[in-house]
This record gives sequence, C-alpha cells and structure tokens, in this order.
Amino acid sequence: MLAFIIRRLGQSILVLLVTGLVAFSMFTFVGDPIDNMLGQERTAEDIARLRERLGLDQPFVVQYFKFLQEAAQGNFGVSYRQGRPVTEILLERAPATLELALVSSVLAIVFGIALGVFTAIRRDGVLASVIMSGSLIGVSLPTFLIGILLIYVFSVELGWLPSFGRGAVVDLGGWTTGFLTTSGLKALILPSITLGLYQMTLIMRLVRSEMLEVLRQDYIRFARARGLRERAVNFRHALKNTMVPVITVIGLQLGAIIAFAIITETVFQWPGVGLLFINAIQFVDIPVMAAYLMLISVMFVAINLLVDILYFFIDPRLRADRSGGH
Repeated sequence: MLAFIIRRLGQSILVLLVTGLVAFSMFTFVGDPIDNMLGQERTAEDIARLRERLGLDQPFVVQYFKFLQEAAQGNFGVSYRQGRPVTEILLERAPATLELALVSSVLAIVFGIALGVFTAIRRDGVLASVIMSGSLIGVSLPTFLIGILLIYVFSVELGWLPSFGRGAVVDLGGWTTGFLTTSGLKALILPSITLGLYQMTLIMRLVRSEMLEVLRQDYIRFARARGLRERAVNFRHALKNTMVPVITVIGLQLGAIIAFAIITETVFQWPGVGLLFINAIQFVDIPVMAAYLMLISVMFVAINLLVDILYFFIDPRLRADRSGGH
C-alpha cells in the first residue's frame, strides 16, 4: 500500500511539473503585459525598468523555475493588473467558486446516482424513458447555452431567480458564504444547475449502464433464487458492485466541475476564480493566469490521487493482485 501511494505521488508531481511548463509556455503567446500596465506616453526606459522589476527580462527557464520555487511556498507573485499578491486575490475569490462547485457536485452525484438506479430498475417504464430522453439535453447542449436558457426562463420571463451575481454574503472570519442569506441561496440555484447538469447526466447514464450489466450477472440470479427481496438485491448487491467503476468517473467529474466553472461564472458573472481568470486573460495578467492553472492542476491531481487510493480499498481485486505480486 505504501509503495502504491509513493508511486502515485511521484506520478502526480511529474504531472504538475509538465502542466506548469505547458501553461507557462502558453503565456508567451498571449501578449506583452507591459503594454497594458504603462500608458501611451511610456518611454523605452520606463519599459526596461518595469520589465526588469517584474523579472520579464530573464530567460524563460529562469522565470519558470523561479515561479515553481515561489509557488511551492504559496507565493504566486503580484497581479500585474491589481498590484496585489495573487494569493490574496485567489483567497478572496475561492469561496465563491468552491461553494458553487460543492452545490453542483452534490446535485450531480445525488440525482445522477438516484436517476441512474431508477432508470435501470424501471427501464421499461414510461417515466424512465422520459428521463433518458431528457438526459440528452444535458449531454448535447453546451454549458453556456443551458445557462442562457435558464436565465431567460427563470429570470427574464418568470422573474423568480437572479440572473447574475452572488447575492448577499456573510463574512465568517475571512470566508464569505452565501448559504446563510436568502438572496445568496437564490443566486446559487441557476449557476449550480448549469454547472452540474452535464455531470449529472453523465453519471446517471453511466450508473444505468453499469447497473444493467450487473443485474445480468449470475450471482444476482442466485440472490433472487434464494428468495431475497428485490430491494435487497438491487441496493445491497447490484448497486454496491455498480459503484466500483462509477467512483472513478465521479472523481474525474468533480475536478471537471471546478475547471468548467469558468464558463458558468462568465455567463452568470459569478465572482469566483474562473471569472478572475477570464479578466486576467484580457489584461495579460500572467501571475494570475499561471496561479489559476496551477490551482486547477493541483485539484485535478489531488482528486485523482484520492480516487486511486479509494479505488484500492473498494476493489478487492487490486489488493489481491498486489498481494499476489509480492
């Protein structure tokens, strides 16, 4: 087990280094931040002085390793646009993104598994057919279009929910939350549905497919032949074995929810790190862009590592293979 974790940690570190290198290389093509930081009356001396102060006059390799060294200590430099530490800006924006991702993840997992099990058990029913047909919307329509449709229906036509912003928030010692206010909860509904709908339909269809496959197995027939109740067969035996491959996909989708929040935050003007990244691209704010991409990479790697470890404990075949290998 220890060797398994060490090997996964080594692979995770390698992935982060490669991701950081690719992301940092891309920033050389997005423009010169000096053009946005200095006015039209800038001189060559002003440009050279600012470039030297920001470290942009150094070779690319030096800039990259300096960035990695500082990032390992939680320091991502100073925003070119706001003139503030990037870490401070990210900490201000992170609660909004994390709360949105949390609500979207809960909706996707709970409804995805529940609807997947229901459509598998009642696969010949009318309601199951309607649900499967409706799931095509979440799979086929792009996220931004779903958000626009929800805004048009529930904000413009019905006027039930706000179309943008986070609503009123409460500051809990540096962490701002909208869970404790009515407007904050209302503001969460549309963006969380928009962000979690694709993941929910993907999980639902996967659970249904795996559930149908498990229900065809011989041990399920034997369980029914022994006189076990249908509820016990479906939930104690079938669902338990269905969740083994589903957990891996759920772990990947949790990372995707955080990464894809950038689209939802832009549509709903949600004040999270995704919207911060879009604004950083417009102003060529390289420290903010680099910090955002590294943050997303760390989240993806951490989630995948946890899923691998959890998968090791859930699937006895992995433990048996490794025991036999030793």
